[in-house]
Amino acid sequence: MAIVETGVGKGAGRIILDYEGPIALVTLSHPGRLNAISVSMWQSLADVFATLSANDALRSVVLRGEDANFAAGADIGEFPRERGDLSGVMNYHRHVLAPALESIGACPHPVIAQIEGVCVGGGLEIASQCDMRIAGVSSRFGVPINRLGFPMAPDEMRGLLGLVGRATTLEILLEGRVFGAAEAMSKGLLTRVLPDADVATDVMQLARRLAAGAPMAARINKQTVTRLSPQVPPLTEAELLSFFKYAESRDHREGVRAFLAGQQPVFSGD
Repeated sequence: MAIVETGVGKGAGRIILDYEGPIALVTLSHPGRLNAISVSMWQSLADVFATLSANDALRSVVLRGEDANFAAGADIGEFPRERGDLSGVMNYHRHVLAPALESIGACPHPVIAQIEGVCVGGGLEIASQCDMRIAGVSSRFGVPINRLGFPMAPDEMRGLLGLVGRATTLEILLEGRVFGAAEAMSKGLLTRVLPDADVATDVMQLARRLAAGAPMAARINKQTVTRLSPQVPPLTEAELLSFFKYAESRDHREGVRAFLAGQQPVFSGD
């Protein structure tokens, strides 16, 4: 097995790329942070999936988290530095996070999300870009960013909206509630739910079945599904600027401040 570790910086987390024959294993690793995804991890994810997409010898990809958790969303500890103003917020969502999600969704090989533990925020956005999602019965889901005072960016909403539709997307975002695997399955977020101890074994069995199938057929199926799915025109620069203006709001600053301080936010609507 060849192992390539990507991501730099002490405590910044990393993406681990491993291979088992024609199966690629991509692991989100941020010890002590429930695999919260740092800027360097988002950038590495985009690079890793670009590399995998160009590898015609691959047959399937498993995307998972380290230490029995998928991912607890973006690393909020970086927010004051990386997205402290309008320019930073726009750069973070458009040029750091969005390319990673696009790279996962554009992968021509079948991608399986192995979901254990927490799968919230950016973690759920990543899982939504995968082709199949196998989850443990005790795993937890949600997008509680309303507590942080900001909405889900358009390029991040595409995957979730395409997966579960308008009503469920709005429910998840407006409530900001964290819910269990059974409810996630009922909402259409998951392919199947298994006992926690069976998830890793089932995912690898699935990956091997996919690897044994005809790779060209799998790739054409993915291409055809994309082609036959409704395509939404990209937002204009004016629309994007209007969306990201929330970065200058009091509620946005208050939400991030309160989270980092371990306090309840007090939102004013400003």
